[in-house]
Amino acid sequence: MMHGAGGEVMAELLAVLTRMEHTNAGGIGLEAMDDGAVIPVNGTNIVFTTDSHIVRPVFFPGGDIGRIAVSGTVNDLAMMGGRPVALSCGMIIEEGYDVADLERIVRSMDEALGEVGASLVTGDTKVMERGALDGIAINTAGIGIADKVVRDNGLCPGDRIIVSGTLGDHGFAILAQREGFDLGEQIRSDVAPLWGLVERALAAGDIHAMKDPTRGGFASAINEMAKKSGVMVRISESALPVRKSVRSAALMLGIDPLEVANEGKVVMGVPETCCDAVLAAIRSHPYGADAAVVGMVTEGSGVIMETDAGGERFIEPPAGDPVPRVC
Repeated sequence: MMHGAGGEVMAELLAVLTRMEHTNAGGIGLEAMDDGAVIPVNGTNIVFTTDSHIVRPVFFPGGDIGRIAVSGTVNDLAMMGGRPVALSCGMIIEEGYDVADLERIVRSMDEALGEVGASLVTGDTKVMERGALDGIAINTAGIGIADKVVRDNGLCPGDRIIVSGTLGDHGFAILAQREGFDLGEQIRSDVAPLWGLVERALAAGDIHAMKDPTRGGFASAINEMAKKSGVMVRISESALPVRKSVRSAALMLGIDPLEVANEGKVVMGVPETCCDAVLAAIRSHPYGADAAVVGMVTEGSGVIMETDAGGERFIEPPAGDPVPRVC
């Protein structure tokens, strides 16, 4: 399970799965290990991505597998500067699955598509024998158009690090629902399609790098960005936006909220000169009300957190997400 959890262990598996020669279509291909690929066609940057979704439970506070399926693909396109245009959907459904639940999932997908003006244009359906599958699995692929391609390896010394909202919401919402924990204040998933928010940010100023902190959470995303960019990132613990309910759950369960998946957040590296403008643009969107500047980029390597106690510690890339099967 750790090989699919988005952390350091998964990187070992990907080294095997990506050992191919035919991985580049003349643009940014699989070798970049980014959120998607860029295929230049007649001067247009076509962004292409694909994602598969196995969520347990299928329905949870704040969303369901359908909303995740669309949002995850839309967000992968958006992280590369791509305006989502068209998505495909492949569903593998267990024999005996409730048709009313399928209708609910499809409605969620349709609503998420409507938020960003994209369309579902093709798909495929397979049914497996009862017991051969845990309910339903969904694959979505998407294409988008990028006026300017943004990669996750473009951090530069002096850049400010922005997160678009509170961290850990999705993973803890799934965990609480799955295990039947009563955590007092309800924790809801943040799952959302982020193109509208990213579009405002791109219009407000220059963005050097973007990544959505899904499996492995913020810790995995910021380490990957720093390593690919060849820089050090310094994070202020006091600046990190984490809900009180999530902090309480994290302390009780011994899980670092920075290592837990998010499905409606983005991590950005922006130049200091346009940081205020980009932050204001993000905060102007409903999904970015809690956005914050959490750190800066310097020369060096690794990710260091300046703690509330006045010390420093490394934010290490996690071995994997502590809450499996969340997206």
